[in-house]
Amino acid sequence: MKVSYDWLNQYIDLKANHITPAALGEKLARTSVDLNGVSSPSDGLKKLVVGYVKECVAHPNSDHLHLCQVQISPDETTQIVCGAPNVQAGKKVIVALPGARVADNVKIRRGKIRGEESDGMLCALQEIGFSNSIAPQDYDEGIYFLPDDAKVGDSVFPYLGMDDTIVDTDVTPNRGDMLSMYGNVNDIAAIYDLPKHFSTHECTEDADDQAKDKIKVHVDDEKIAPTYTMRVIENVKIKPSPMWMQIRLWNSGVRPKNNVVDVTNYILLKYGQPLHSFDYDKLPVKEIHVQHPAEGTKMTTLDGEERTLKANDIVIASDGKPIALAGTMGGESTAVDDDTTTVALESAIFDPVMVRKQARRLDLHSESSMRFERGINPETVEQALNEAAYWLQQLGGGKVTKGIVVGSQAPVKSKKITISKARVNFVLGTDLKTEQITDIMRRLDFPTKTVDDKIEVTVPARRWDISIPADLNEEIARLYGYEQIPSTLPTMTRTVGGFTPRQKFLRASRRVMEGVGLNQAISYSLTTVAKAKQFQIQPSDREPMQVDYPMSSEHVATRMSIISGLLNDVAYNIAHKVQNVALYEMGRVFLPNGDPRPVEHEHLAGVLTGQLTADNWHTKTKPVDFFQMKGIVEQYLDNIAVAGKVTYVANHDRAEMHPGRTADIYLDDQLVGFVGQVHPSVAKDYRIPETYVFELNLEALLDADKRSRHYEHISKYPSITRDIALLVDNTVTNQQVVDLMTQHGGAFLKDIHLFDVYEGVHLPKGKKSLAYTLTYQDNKTTLKEEQVNAAFEKIEKRLQDDLGAEIR
Repeated sequence: MKVSYDWLNQYIDLKANHITPAALGEKLARTSVDLNGVSSPSDGLKKLVVGYVKECVAHPNSDHLHLCQVQISPDETTQIVCGAPNVQAGKKVIVALPGARVADNVKIRRGKIRGEESDGMLCALQEIGFSNSIAPQDYDEGIYFLPDDAKVGDSVFPYLGMDDTIVDTDVTPNRGDMLSMYGNVNDIAAIYDLPKHFSTHECTEDADDQAKDKIKVHVDDEKIAPTYTMRVIENVKIKPSPMWMQIRLWNSGVRPKNNVVDVTNYILLKYGQPLHSFDYDKLPVKEIHVQHPAEGTKMTTLDGEERTLKANDIVIASDGKPIALAGTMGGESTAVDDDTTTVALESAIFDPVMVRKQARRLDLHSESSMRFERGINPETVEQALNEAAYWLQQLGGGKVTKGIVVGSQAPVKSKKITISKARVNFVLGTDLKTEQITDIMRRLDFPTKTVDDKIEVTVPARRWDISIPADLNEEIARLYGYEQIPSTLPTMTRTVGGFTPRQKFLRASRRVMEGVGLNQAISYSLTTVAKAKQFQIQPSDREPMQVDYPMSSEHVATRMSIISGLLNDVAYNIAHKVQNVALYEMGRVFLPNGDPRPVEHEHLAGVLTGQLTADNWHTKTKPVDFFQMKGIVEQYLDNIAVAGKVTYVANHDRAEMHPGRTADIYLDDQLVGFVGQVHPSVAKDYRIPETYVFELNLEALLDADKRSRHYEHISKYPSITRDIALLVDNTVTNQQVVDLMTQHGGAFLKDIHLFDVYEGVHLPKGKKSLAYTLTYQDNKTTLKEEQVNAAFEKIEKRLQDDLGAEIR
């Protein structure tokens, strides 16, 4: 809420006690509510004075400009060229002198416009920092006219309230009482222990008629409107509000309109009580019903939009037709306009939950709905209505009919809460005396009754956020001063900090992925039902868990795989002309198991498309392929040192994967993931090019046995290599050959490298040629030729016997 320092000072002697706006803002931030800032509307502006337009003639070289002779001091008149359509002689205006600074730090200079001298600028409110949302609508298309009593040559700031300071607070949902001057005055007076002189006004019922004879009010269900009251004011004349009220409104961020609307907004700011004014003569019948509408009912609100209503909305209806959305916005059909003479004025409390849901669904959040959502002070509902009637008498010449029409009236209830000095001190870590606690309650205007150590506190209805002893403990702490509460260290056992094995494993996994060139992505764990079912490591027909109130149609079900989210990320990058994408994500998937809550498993997934490295002047890189992605997985599994045997088995049955470029990943006999190319049809659905992915179940890898970590000296003895070329059946895999060589190659076989694969017309049908380099080395001595030959011959024999290989 934008709180005017000058307005506050009317009710609390802040200036007399040398409490500056900056100090007030800092105190509120430490004691009551968050602070957005403290500023003055005049900040950054200078050399803006009151001018008087003595003469206004058409510009000789323009069809829309005017030459104005403007008096800017008692003895000085200057010429200013102005293009505003409403400029005219005899008006007091805002003049920016040469050298002035206006909105956006624009500097005004002398110059010539279409050949005529112009020594300054005549300003609209928007040009000196007012936003379009608060500047009066009558001046939207032109400059602003100052009051006739403004003194020529004076600064414009006092006449526009720009010499005020605004304390902009960010009110938390529990402190709805701070959304009014009344609530701020009560809280600030308690903080500083100052007397308050909050002024109220009572109307005089000077009309001959009884209000109950003019209008009837019915509340169909008191749950939707615990309190609903009305007054009728006759003979109202619609006109602009006085300058003091307009200043109060626009300094609080509210746009002045006319005296009736401005009075309701003024009361809203002063008491936190939203009011609504109906044009009495436009009511279909003189009978009001507060009710739920029929499903699908249409109504047009004040903004000109037609709204379709739900059965759980709240409306004000007359003759069965909705004329206002309760607590949200009035209806166009009963709006106050320049021809209004009789006003039906509403002051009520509506159900906060229903108002919030209604405002959210219709996207109609307003100053009124915000206050109804956070709560209304029941103590001031009638007081606010009476003061609004008073101001309509004073500012519109209205006559108030006798009595208030009551549709419902919830009793005003205070709460009695008992606290004890011992408990307060135990919770806060203080050593307060009973007298100090009761004095804090006195400052809050909470009556107390003390019996021994117990203190019975009566909390008035205006503080509906306080209901239990813990709330009073908070009040005591903030008014006593958080900075005065002793600082103590918590009592705990001393333990050596560190990560758990699981945390170490997950962090190590991230480091490996980043080390091989992948960037971390974080995607939503909610997706569509169709995408949630895709790319499961263990394919299942079970339905994913769905949320009851999804934030959008794209986020309705919990994911069962991470890959679909990564493919969305790839699609986003491709759409933004990023062709090379290398991402990984580590997160939880949610696997249905028949129980209401799914099982949560930690998974790791990666995606590659385009090129992993960029071309340079001497090297052209190739697009990523299956083997590059498989190499990343192999590197990861090697780094985490799983002790079991890792195998890759071709899988042609995964619906979302390319049938010829996909392999399941097994650790011993356990399926732990898969790697391969996304099926072209699926890639087309995601609007992405050829893309390779992998996903691993980290729970299985966490539980797996790990190799012990140790270092080996690099051998200083020479190695010996042997090349071997084999002719084998097409069904024989490289993994089979490598496994056989490793098993029978002897202790000195250090490395097996496949350097050639050939299938072609020069080979028998159904055959392929594989060529390997085998490296032998002893860490302790130089190998002899005979040792290598014996080991090599053993491999040749096993290849021939076990795989039917032909040595070429």
